[in-house]
Amino acid sequence: MAARARKVFRDAVAPSRLESRFEWLWRAHDGPELVRELRFHPTRRWRADFAHLPSRTLIEIEGGIYVNGRHNRGAGFAADLEKYLEASLAGWRVVRLGPNELKPDTITRIIGLVVGAGDSKAKGTDFFGLNPRFLDC
Repeated sequence: MAARARKVFRDAVAPSRLESRFEWLWRAHDGPELVRELRFHPTRRWRADFAHLPSRTLIEIEGGIYVNGRHNRGAGFAADLEKYLEASLAGWRVVRLGPNELKPDTITRIIGLVVGAGDSKAKGTDFFGLNPRFLDC
């Protein structure tokens, strides 16, 4: 019984302060529904902080970047690279946000990206309004 209780506790992930701020901004700007803690890989136990399923977009909130946290120490950084590579290879778009990106204008742009994924293709431009033909070298 004790082992089961520990497993349930370990799997239950309380939102961080940054994740709570992101959720608040997302709702305040009428963002579409997101899934929390989505397990996106069939065999690995990786989870994405947030996922927008229709656009296949994963949103990761990276904390601890100024205090030598897990995401910027060697082993943690390498593990994140593997996770994001596998998500990309499985067809997911990965958006990584740190504390500096949790601002209304950035959240509005990301909402535009996930709800209007087809709009930029129709106009011949990417998310930033650039025509990809001009990026060819």
